[in-house]
Amino acid sequence: MASITTNGPEHGADRDPVSVFERHRAQMIRDRMVVNVTLGVLFVAFLAWSVWISRFTPDRLATGIPRIFEYFGTVMPALQWDVLFDARNEAGRFPAGSIGYWYNDFWKYLRLIWETILMALTATILGTGLAVVLSFLAARNCTPFPWVGAAARRFLEFCRGVPEILFALILVFAVGIGPLAGVLAITIHATGALGKLFSEVNENASMRPVDGIKAVGGSWFEQMRYGILPQVLPNFTSYALWRFEINVRASAVVGFVGAGGIGAELSHTISFYSDDRVTAVLLLVVLTVTIIDLLSERARHSLIGKESLK
Repeated sequence: MASITTNGPEHGADRDPVSVFERHRAQMIRDRMVVNVTLGVLFVAFLAWSVWISRFTPDRLATGIPRIFEYFGTVMPALQWDVLFDARNEAGRFPAGSIGYWYNDFWKYLRLIWETILMALTATILGTGLAVVLSFLAARNCTPFPWVGAAARRFLEFCRGVPEILFALILVFAVGIGPLAGVLAITIHATGALGKLFSEVNENASMRPVDGIKAVGGSWFEQMRYGILPQVLPNFTSYALWRFEINVRASAVVGFVGAGGIGAELSHTISFYSDDRVTAVLLLVVLTVTIIDLLSERARHSLIGKESLK
C-alpha cells in the first residue's frame, strides 16, 4: 500500500490532461520552429544561388543602369519650340524638330495599334470560350469522370506553361508571318490561364443547385449550365476582361517574331533605325495599354459590385 501511495501521484501527474496538453503544445511549437528555420535557410540558400547564377551584383547594376538612360537619350526626339506645331511645308514635309516630323508615320502606327487591339480581342474571345468549356471538365466538383478532369488540368498546364512568344515562333513557321499566328499563340496561352482561374471559381461554387437539377433527372450539361454557370458568370467575365488587358500587351510582344501588330513595327524601328521613331511607337503602345487597363478596370469593378479606386 505504501508503494502504491508513493508512486500514485507521479503516475497521476503523467496522466494529467493539462500537463499532456502543455507538452504536446511545446512539441508542436518546437516542430514548427524547426520547419520555419529549415525553410528560411533553404530560401536564403536558393536566393543566394539565384543571385550568383544571374550575376545580380551591385557593380553590374551601377554600370548598367546609366546605359539605359544613355540609350533613351539616343532615341529621344530633338524637338524645337519654334517649329514644334508647324504644318507641312511646300514640299509636303514637316520641318525637323516638329511633332509632325516626329510622328510622320502616325497613321501607320495607329493602324497597327488597332490591329493589335483586334488581335487581343479575338484571342480573348476564343480563349475565354475554350477556357469555359475546359474549366467545367477540369474542376474536381464538376468533371464527369476523374480521368477527364486530370487530362483537362494537364492540358491547361501545358497551354499556360509555354510562353506566347514561343507559340508564336512555331505558328509563324506553320501559318506564315502575320496576325493569325499571334492570335493563335495568344489564344492558346489565354485558354490555359483562364481555364485555371475558371476551374477554381467552379470549385468554390455551391453544389446545391446542381444536386437539385440532378435529382429531377437533369443531364451533366444541364447541371453545369443551370446549376454552376449562373453563379460563376460575373467572375468569368471579370477574369476575361483582366485577361484582355494582358493580351493587349502580349499582342505587342509577339509582333517581335513576326506575328503581327504594333510589335512588328517596334522591332523594325529598334533593329534598323534606333532613332526617335522608337520613342514615338513606344509612347503610343504605353498610352494604348494604359487606356485599356483603366477602362477594363472600371468594367471589372462594376461587374463585381465595387467602385473603381481613385
